[in-house]
This record gives sequence, structure tokens and C-alpha cells, in this order.
Amino acid sequence: MNVCIQVNIDNEESKSGINESAIIPLAEQIDLLDNLTLRGLMIIPSKTDDIEQQRHSFHKAHALYQQLCAKYLSIDTLSMGMSNDMATAISEGSTMVRIGSGIFGQRTTHLTPGQVN
Repeated sequence: MNVCIQVNIDNEESKSGINESAIIPLAEQIDLLDNLTLRGLMIIPSKTDDIEQQRHSFHKAHALYQQLCAKYLSIDTLSMGMSNDMATAISEGSTMVRIGSGIFGQRTTHLTPGQVN
């Protein structure tokens, strides 16, 4: 199974993923498992419209990705960027963007009777 490590690049409490200091130790553990192939990293940066802040997060993730590339031949994926920040992500080295809302539109909240949004 191909896997990416999810990194909490901006250390947000509301986001999942490991911190950057845990990437190499986790990669080493994945490398020992016969049924997994480490392909790269996946990040979701802090939600912001500030392109320089986005660029900083993406740049930091790309540097971590390059460290993995130097150590493992299977690394070829840096999944970062979504519909609203994909141009910045691509310019900073993303190899995969997630553009669901760009194709399907914004998610709608489905409420059951009695729920308040």
C-alpha cells in the first residue's frame, strides 16, 4: 500500500498530523514494513488568504520532502494545496493538489431536524 505521512506543518492544535521532527523516525518505521511503500508527505497549512504565509508553509514542507527524497527512492509525492491555494502550492513544489471544492463546489452543511447551524 502506498502511503504519505501527514504533517501538521504549522503546528495547529485543530489539525492532525505529526510534527516535523517525527518525520524521519516515522519514515524509518514505515520503511521496515513489507506491505507499505512510503511515497511522500501530505500537508494542510493554516487557513489564510495571506499568500506569503502560505508560501512559507509550503516552502518548509518542500524542504522536508527533499530530505525524504535524499533518503528514499520511493518518494515522489508532496501533496499540498487545495482549490484556494493551489497556485502557491504548485509554485513551491507540490506534486499533488486536492481540488474538490474547485470541481464540486463548497461543502454544504446538512442539518437534521432540531440542529442549529
